[in-house]
Amino acid sequence: MQLRTRMCVSLDGYVTTPDGWPVQVADPDWSPEAFGFVDFQKTLDAVLMGRTTFEPALGAERWPWPDLDVFVLGSRRPTGTPDHVVVDGDPERLLERVRAANSGGDVHLVGGPQTIETYRRLGALDKLGLIVVPLLVGEGLRLTPAISTDTALKLEEERPLPTGAVELTYTAEA
Repeated sequence: MQLRTRMCVSLDGYVTTPDGWPVQVADPDWSPEAFGFVDFQKTLDAVLMGRTTFEPALGAERWPWPDLDVFVLGSRRPTGTPDHVVVDGDPERLLERVRAANSGGDVHLVGGPQTIETYRRLGALDKLGLIVVPLLVGEGLRLTPAISTDTALKLEEERPLPTGAVELTYTAEA
């Protein structure tokens, strides 16, 4: 099992638009298929995310993770959370629950910089995947405000996407 991120970021370093939406939704070419999220999700056993990232999914027309175990880092269980979703406020304990439930596939670490940094500090982040979207948004949530500068990253792969975005995958080294 590897803990992997795969998130979109604007050319100027933002993961959200000024109004708080994920930056990829501002791209007119955005679709989960074109950006490879559908294929990526097929390689996973589970998703692990922060509560702030999870809550919008509760109102979605379609459950975003139909075939995956879902784990949420949060101090409270949001109203309307499906029974099969595991919510825990302790990041180490939640990681152990993810590992115990895993059947060999990877886990997508979904969330903002704080959640990613939490698991990086625990030494659990294996791959940092970024999709650089050809947009300048000027403000929003930055990719790195909470991420430590002691993270050693090694470029593992780069590939252009048909939309003009570029996918970069780094191995997080201790």
